[in-house]
Amino acid sequence: MEMTGAVERAKRQLAEATGLKPIGVTGAYKDGQGWHVRVDMLVLSRIPAASDVLGDYEVILTEDGALLKFERRETHLRGESRAG
Repeated sequence: MEMTGAVERAKRQLAEATGLKPIGVTGAYKDGQGWHVRVDMLVLSRIPAASDVLGDYEVILTEDGALLKFERRETHLRGESRAG
């Protein structure tokens, strides 16, 4: 599986598992465990949108795209500056 396929599968499967909406992908790589994809998910919608609460999730997929694990690492405001 190519990286773009892994990213799309991670977003779709995480949305199905959590009921949350994927906002964006912040990283992806492959190692001996499989595909690791970091996805920002909309946890809480607010007005204005800059105050939305996003969750930073790590998703691990097998090499063929099956969901192995997901974990929320942190939450942050959409408009919040974060150090990488």
